[in-house]
Amino acid sequence: MEQRWRLADFSALFLRLALATAFLSAVADRFGLWGSIGQPQVGWGDFSHFIAYTERLTSILPISLGPTLAWAATVAETTLALALLIGWFTRVAAFLSGVLLLLFALAMTFALGIKAPFDFSVYTASAAAFLLADYEGYKLSLDGLIRLRKR
Repeated sequence: MEQRWRLADFSALFLRLALATAFLSAVADRFGLWGSIGQPQVGWGDFSHFIAYTERLTSILPISLGPTLAWAATVAETTLALALLIGWFTRVAAFLSGVLLLLFALAMTFALGIKAPFDFSVYTASAAAFLLADYEGYKLSLDGLIRLRKR
């Protein structure tokens, strides 16, 4: 039988959902689901603006890599978001989320200055993802269900 919930269990679940929804919200913005560029709270509004932003963050690389990197980030964020949302391979998804967010924070730092990743709490999100990767026994997750069935 499953032990009762602790504060750490609620925190881990909240962190999984917060990271997943943040990734999905960013992806939705790239495809115009939050509105078009220029509207309040819209960062990109379409994929072409996201490619331009990616090219700006990765300006030390050939500009021809911009679309590939934009798509790679989008696929990674979507995949990691879904894994975190359902709690599947949660430890791996959390660790890879931490790596992705750290890379993003570093790219923002070098391209835009230190204030940008601090304003958007990218380093904080990366640290939180790494902390989630170290947690054990994810409740309300596919991992937890699989673990219970093995008992």
